[in-house]
Amino acid sequence: MKAQTPLIQVEGLKKYFPIRKSLRGVTGYVKAVDGISLTIDRGEIFGLVGESGCGKSTIGRSIINLIAPTAGRVAYNGTALFDVENKTAMDKKTMAALRRDLQIIFQDPFASLDPRMNVGAIISEGILKHRLMPRRDAIDRAGQLLELCGMDASGLYKYPHEFSGGQRQRIGIARALALNPSFIVADEPIAALDVSVQAQVLMLLQELKEQFGLTYLFISHDLGVIRYFCDRVGVMYLGSMAEMGSSEALFSNTLHPYTKALFSAIPVEDPTEKRERILLHGEIPSPADPPPGCKFHTRCPQAVQRCREERPQLIEAEPGHFVACHLVHP
Repeated sequence: MKAQTPLIQVEGLKKYFPIRKSLRGVTGYVKAVDGISLTIDRGEIFGLVGESGCGKSTIGRSIINLIAPTAGRVAYNGTALFDVENKTAMDKKTMAALRRDLQIIFQDPFASLDPRMNVGAIISEGILKHRLMPRRDAIDRAGQLLELCGMDASGLYKYPHEFSGGQRQRIGIARALALNPSFIVADEPIAALDVSVQAQVLMLLQELKEQFGLTYLFISHDLGVIRYFCDRVGVMYLGSMAEMGSSEALFSNTLHPYTKALFSAIPVEDPTEKRERILLHGEIPSPADPPPGCKFHTRCPQAVQRCREERPQLIEAEPGHFVACHLVHP
């Protein structure tokens, strides 16, 4: 039987932001994403986790071509959106049409909504832009989406500042659903919300996934949420992938020293249970000047000389479980 083509294929993705000095021009680059490869299957929730500044959001925005990549290739359903090495990219007209299938939910539900537009205009904007239906029908569709996301359709004529944070995030979700997408980048969609509201939004995202057959790239720094919500997980450190596998495999058989330290901070349900807390010493290196070899070696308590000289590759340690560590692959 022929293997199913992943919905999203990412190969060697890099995004470097230039550092400019007024008189000297470009003096260096911030290596926000530095050679990431992954696949996301149709109907899957793929989680990205890591410390702030590790490049999670940049990956999400690069995949759907909101920001231009420096290198690498991304394909959607087998069709390349861009391939920097071969100097090919989808033309603007085709890419604009494909945006219906590729949507994003932003982290800050207030900053991502235009304060000068009412909710009906915000949700229906994409429908009208793609000329999918007349304005009156588009507003009716916006009301249906608002109700689908647990809000009253009477909110269509209100403005973002009249809603709570959780309600604004639901509006952002309704906007993402307006064009019937297949793939949604959920960029820390619950980070700015209260804990009780976080659970409601997660349940909503799960229900919508099942109802519409959605595929998510779910970006978060909350390990508890990642464990509960995601099918597969990628752990990032300083723009690179440290470990990747199924949620069950990662949390039951953690391999990378960084992942172990990260997971040791998860609160345990049983207060009597003893767990070793792994404390990392030293500062996170600058992405503008990453260390040679393994990027984690400056903070890794198990680092050897090879770690300081040679960058480890992401290798399959067990079926479906990948890790980039010389200690796992001596």
